[in-house]
Amino acid sequence: MSDIEEIRRRRMEQLQQQQAAQQVSQQEIEAQERMRQEMEAQKRQLMIQILTPEARSRLANLRLTRPDYVNQIELQLIQLAQAGRIASKITDEQLKELLRKLAGQKKEINITRK
Repeated sequence: MSDIEEIRRRRMEQLQQQQAAQQVSQQEIEAQERMRQEMEAQKRQLMIQILTPEARSRLANLRLTRPDYVNQIELQLIQLAQAGRIASKITDEQLKELLRKLAGQKKEINITRK
């Protein structure tokens, strides 16, 4: 009977260790999520300071189809603002021009079938 009790005790310790490890990983996940939400809130606040409402609306519409592209543009705008290269709020027309310039930089892919 002592062997069975020893096996149960070891298994119980193993389960407790697994549970402790899961709690730690869950806490890490929650901390990362909180940090991500804080960064998103800061980014939204900066976009309010950098862009006019119409330009923000345009970016929000564009985010529905190309979220990675919009994130890249927002990061560029934030970098420009932090460098002091943006004197006033960017209007919708200025944003359109910026989007045209960036869209023109992408590679054109041609597929030919034989």
